Amino acid sequence: MVASLRPIFDTLKRTPRSQHLALLREHMDHAFPELETSAQLTPIELQGMRAEWVLAPGADPRRRLLYLHGGAYMMGSAKSHRRLTAKFSEMADAAVLAIDYRLMPEHPRLAGVEDCRSAYGWMLEHGPDGTGPADAIFVAGDSAGGNLTLSLLAWVRDQGLRAPNAAVALSPATDSSCSSPSLSANLASDAMLGPLFRSLAKIPRPLLRWGAWFSNRLRPSHAVISPVFGDLSNLPPLLVQASEAEILLDDSRRYVNKALAAGSPVRLQTWSHVVHVWQIFYPQLAEGREALEEIRQFFATVAPSPETKSKA
Repeated sequence: MVASLRPIFDTLKRTPRSQHLALLREHMDHAFPELETSAQLTPIELQGMRAEWVLAPGADPRRRLLYLHGGAYMMGSAKSHRRLTAKFSEMADAAVLAIDYRLMPEHPRLAGVEDCRSAYGWMLEHGPDGTGPADAIFVAGDSAGGNLTLSLLAWVRDQGLRAPNAAVALSPATDSSCSSPSLSANLASDAMLGPLFRSLAKIPRPLLRWGAWFSNRLRPSHAVISPVFGDLSNLPPLLVQASEAEILLDDSRRYVNKALAAGSPVRLQTWSHVVHVWQIFYPQLAEGREALEEIRQFFATVAPSPETKSKA
């Protein structure tokens, strides 16, 4: 995994900083080629937003999962994460709605939040086979998409909307105020995010928080962008997975500890010596296969499909 990351970091060193974002976006869309799968991809436009339905063979289109991709709120797409969305369709026995929410810096951070909320509301009554309520609803996301997932869960609860049957967050960012100890403690061990964020670690925390406010137009501790500071009671069943080597480890730990204290059915699983969002490196990576199998079992336990129930 580490070796596969070196070429892009070497390229960034030779490239003017003004071109880094475009380079990273292009790289991310092609870094994880789709595996050979017969999953059906159906492009759609959802309230002016590009999106696609991903349906694994035999998956139930009446069960629906909204997947929110990672990419530091600035990169990533439905295309970049097809390896995971096809797998989530299989694991949850559901149609996956993957959206291209608006990205920074072309759009404010809250624009992406609003897109996720709109997509969730739309998915409650629309599926790949037409209109109608879903039999089961799920939300999942990784990294920045994990942040958007957790923010969405609280908003759905507060709006009185139908709650997801279950949710999954992979290495989520939960604290935009940069308060987690692992941000500095794991900087050397995080092979993916460490090189990208090493320069930020040299900036005093007050300046980082001011920069976050300037970018987001919200105080960094606002619950919409920092779910760890929000009300974490009455959440749906939630599985969080994180690496013990990544800088966002304590974002996951702190969120889960607070949610458990609030009485929510939240579970944290960690793996050692793997990179940020290592699940996308399956099937070559054994730990990726293990993590995905845990997610499969989680879905089967908290929201079994009729087929799963019949086998039990």
